[in-house]
Amino acid sequence: MELVRLKLVTIVAESLLEKRLVEEIKRLGAKGYTITPARGEGSRGLRSVDWEGQNIRLETIVSEEVALKILKKLQEEYFPHYAVIAYVENVEVVRGDKYI
Repeated sequence: MELVRLKLVTIVAESLLEKRLVEEIKRLGAKGYTITPARGEGSRGLRSVDWEGQNIRLETIVSEEVALKILKKLQEEYFPHYAVIAYVENVEVVRGDKYI
């Protein structure tokens, strides 16, 4: 079995950004993604009211090149205006051709 080294990009963001973020990562080269609900507290504190909606965790496995494009887009257009965090992890996957 051959393992392929790729990057797992995780974005935690306000749920109202879900559609826009999905469109962005796909446009930048992501082939797929997983979205799950997310809760927690960070530098902006806890969400104060239910009408703000939940946070989401968007995960995508991509090449390093695509990961860097996604992070650049987030830094330029999302971090200054929204409650968004992102991080990248090294992963090894089976059937790596599905992701690149």
